[in-house]
Amino acid sequence: MNDIVGTWRLVMTRARNDAGEPMHPPYGPNPMGVVVFSPDRRMVAVLCDARAVLPEGEQEREYSSYCGAYTFDGTTLVTRVDASSDPARIGTDQLRGVRFDAERLVLMPPPRPWRGVIQHRELFWERNG
Repeated sequence: MNDIVGTWRLVMTRARNDAGEPMHPPYGPNPMGVVVFSPDRRMVAVLCDARAVLPEGEQEREYSSYCGAYTFDGTTLVTRVDASSDPARIGTDQLRGVRFDAERLVLMPPPRPWRGVIQHRELFWERNG
């Protein structure tokens, strides 16, 4: 459990399609985020596309935030969401695969549709401080 406890900052994202081909990175080329896992099994996450101006043709700025009670078994993180920027997430369990890449925490949400294509995401975090 103590492997993830602490404050982490988002340093990189990547995505691929079902064929393994690279896709537009989640939260754009300049992602910003923080996730905090407390020892008493509460978490909060906030992520966004940190570009000051979106390029022409991109109307939506990707943003996500949620919090709740979590469990972690060493490979799977489950958060029971009690508040979220997306009301559809409230009351759901958000599952994330977890692995460590050197000192980085890598969170992998389940594959999901993104602009008509199934997307597999990886979010890379480093300890903050």
